[in-house]
Amino acid sequence: MRLKTLAKLYRVAKGEEKVARAWELVREAVRYSSREPYWEFLRRSFDVRAEDIKDALRFLEEAGEVQIKRSVDGKRLYVSTLKDIRENPVRLDRWLRSISKKRPAR
Repeated sequence: MRLKTLAKLYRVAKGEEKVARAWELVREAVRYSSREPYWEFLRRSFDVRAEDIKDALRFLEEAGEVQIKRSVDGKRLYVSTLKDIRENPVRLDRWLRSISKKRPAR
């Protein structure tokens, strides 16, 4: 799906569907995280506001799905977080949780 469509679907979703839509939006946005300047590129190419992506990331952080990187002064580093998601799509702790659900521990 196009990024703009995903942003609209995320905005109108509720409950568990909102988490799934947020992940779809973030995963699609991750594909372009190496472009500079990132927010300007999204606005020009896909007509997507930076606030849509940032809002999805904040929502996922509140839901405990992702942790947004922070600078020394406490500011959120959204693009660095997106780049990290692109390089490491599955964190070790999430991977271990998924393994433990499949096989019972001895």
